[in-house]
Amino acid sequence: MATAINLQPLSATRVLAAGDFVLSAERVASVVQTLTAAGLHVTALHNHLVGEEPHAYFVHFWGDGEPVALAKGLRAALDAAR
Repeated sequence: MATAINLQPLSATRVLAAGDFVLSAERVASVVQTLTAAGLHVTALHNHLVGEEPHAYFVHFWGDGEPVALAKGLRAALDAAR
């Protein structure tokens, strides 16, 4: 449905990543598992709306690490969100 990914380089070997995925219910578990497996931390899972159809779930995340490793993890999470 929607995804926001923010990257902040700290050095050539370290980056911070933060953002959120907006997902349908059937995509939440696979995206959370993929983020966690890649070393990204899921910080919140919730919805913002009441009575929306279809239901939209927000998965917020952050990570701190090597740029290519985080990028690969985020790519895998984007694939899981489809």
